[in-house]
Amino acid sequence: MRIVLAFSGGLDTSFCVPWLRERGHEVITVFVDTGGVTSAKRREIASRAKALGALRHYARPAEQAIWRQILVPLIRANAAYQQAYPLMCADRYVIAQECAEVARRERAKAIAHGSTGMGNDQVRFDIAIRALGDFDVVAPIRDFQQEVRTNLRQREIDYLAERGFSTPAAHRRYSINQNVFGVTISGSEIDRNAAPAEDAFVLTRPVHRAPAKSEQIRIGFEGGTPAMLFGSRADGIAILKHLNERVGRHGAGRFIYTGDCVIGIKGRIAFECPGLYACLVAHRALEDATLSKEQNQFKVQVAEKWAYLNYSGLFHDPLTRDLEAFLESHQRSVTGEVTLEVGRGVVLPVAIDSPNLLRDRSSVYAQSSAWEPAEAAAFVKLFGMSTVLANRRERGRG
Repeated sequence: MRIVLAFSGGLDTSFCVPWLRERGHEVITVFVDTGGVTSAKRREIASRAKALGALRHYARPAEQAIWRQILVPLIRANAAYQQAYPLMCADRYVIAQECAEVARRERAKAIAHGSTGMGNDQVRFDIAIRALGDFDVVAPIRDFQQEVRTNLRQREIDYLAERGFSTPAAHRRYSINQNVFGVTISGSEIDRNAAPAEDAFVLTRPVHRAPAKSEQIRIGFEGGTPAMLFGSRADGIAILKHLNERVGRHGAGRFIYTGDCVIGIKGRIAFECPGLYACLVAHRALEDATLSKEQNQFKVQVAEKWAYLNYSGLFHDPLTRDLEAFLESHQRSVTGEVTLEVGRGVVLPVAIDSPNLLRDRSSVYAQSSAWEPAEAAAFVKLFGMSTVLANRRERGRG
């Protein structure tokens, strides 16, 4: 059978190529460039695929697809799974889309991925692949686990070594995923709930090595989407890449997160997303200043649901598109510029400029108002009436 394999060149997907070939399958590898990879690395991945025995290898650019399909609604929503994790795993849906296109071109009936049977990516890939067409789903690592119950990564390393293929030291120690969002690191001491080693991090300096002096960064938004940097129009991906370097230098955008996995266990990762983090901080400040109270309060529910759907493998559920349509309408007034003060691991929105600020110039919090003091007193009395009456009733019972 001809199988298209989503291929990153890491340990798991490297294992998949000979494992599938030894079972009589033709393997076509697809490297979907989700960002964070140099041209030299792309060439290395292509060479590794051929060396492992791939019939053909495809390299597909995907940064812009991820920006349009994932990052724009994510930033508009300020979405984070369990209020912590900014959906850095959502590039899997674009990877699945690109693999489905290659599978149709190659007349392949099956698409394979390198996910294990312990994690969330198997859910994302399996559901997405089936939603995209009538494809069989093949998961070699998950199948290998039927034979190997413990020390899975070491057994994969041994399997490749027996066939003459080495494994880079970094992949022996950690499972690393780098894309336009940033970098995700798991494995080794991170899985053991211990502090990650400093050399595990890629994009952010430790705070004690950050510049002593902070700096200001200006990000401009149009309709809730980053569109300008320091007053000049810029592509969204270019903004993220610039901010990754600039904000990461100050030690900001580094996180450690333990969350509830789709499959019912806890998962712990370290991740770095300095550029995305800066955009989210700036966007939230602009949103708070330009939207009504009811818009801001209701949007929290939409963001939570959108994050859940994307985290849980349900990117292709119609509700995801419904929520994104709401966000596009909801964000039409979120246009303007935010100045961030960045230094020593902190990103602080210090100034906001927008034609859509929701304010009455004659009313400033705790300073001046367009209403009479007696009107304020009457409002407060009526606003708290139910609470006051309920407490009086309870005191009477005592």
